[in-house]
Amino acid sequence: MSTATTLNMNIEKTKKSKLPQVDFNNLPFGQTFSDHMFVCDYKDGKWQTPQIIPYQNISLDPAAKIFHYGQSVFEGMKAYKDEEDHIWLFRPLENQKRINISSERLAMPPFPENYFMEGLETLLKIEKDWIPQTPGSSLYIRPFIFATGTGLHASPSTEYKFIIACAPSGAYFAGNVKVLIEEKYSRSANGGVGFAKAGGNYAGQFYPTQLAVEKGYHQVIWTDDNTHEFIEEAGAMNIFVRIGDTLITSPTSDRILDGITRKSILKIAEDEGIPVEVRKFTVSELTEASKNGTLKEMFGAGTAAVISPISLFGHRGKDYELPEIENSYAARFKKRITDIQYNRSEDKFGWRYLVK
Repeated sequence: MSTATTLNMNIEKTKKSKLPQVDFNNLPFGQTFSDHMFVCDYKDGKWQTPQIIPYQNISLDPAAKIFHYGQSVFEGMKAYKDEEDHIWLFRPLENQKRINISSERLAMPPFPENYFMEGLETLLKIEKDWIPQTPGSSLYIRPFIFATGTGLHASPSTEYKFIIACAPSGAYFAGNVKVLIEEKYSRSANGGVGFAKAGGNYAGQFYPTQLAVEKGYHQVIWTDDNTHEFIEEAGAMNIFVRIGDTLITSPTSDRILDGITRKSILKIAEDEGIPVEVRKFTVSELTEASKNGTLKEMFGAGTAAVISPISLFGHRGKDYELPEIENSYAARFKKRITDIQYNRSEDKFGWRYLVK
């Protein structure tokens, strides 16, 4: 499916492309940016005429409320090219809906669906040559909204800026991930903003993650804020465990992001007849399953990495290794999802979105 572009917008193209300087065979994640960005400002109670302009710095007043009260939300998406040079997105309307859910929680104005989708499509057509075709690479897309209105009064801004920036990127994680179960710090709490993709959620994760890295792990497993007994998320990803042949993941809540990759995995599992339980599960259940040999897999799921297998988890000074198994759920799900994303297989779910 796709939409026709009817949105009135101003387009200013760069005079000199950065494309010849890019080594597409050696792309770090999210560090190289394409030539253009989509920009739209909110003021006087409405979103103004959108623009596509050369990628550039922005100027903000020191009293802009983003600096003082943190009104900022974002999304993560990817664009893919198939062998026939067609551009594809994966469930983009889910991202459009979710950025507005996040915005509402932070008292920010919703961004119109037609502005989002038509602006994104127009930008991708201009940046078509920036979409890498090397295996495992894609054009990472970062839509975000932040407060630009000024004033030190603790209240919502009256002005905002919406931007879409693009970064050709390779893999987010290389290899399997070692994680530490966190029992002191919390990612979010009941009634909070954990379900929103708010910038502050991620800032609050950095310190506990840094402590885990210093101990030799890559990421943390977040537990509930009250008892620290229940498994919730894996770093910035949703988490899945396989005990026996059953796939288990936590239910979404005020504390847990409703991940698009998560929802896709659950649908694929249903399609393949894999037993699934969406329920709370405890750290003690996890460690016991590891001890008795029924814990077969753990993996994180999210847009950036798609699926990241977990090879080991640490808890209270002890490390628990995961077995290496053939035909893992993680590998099966990743192949099903990426084959759809790159237009290599049938899309029976209608998730693939053609940009034309």
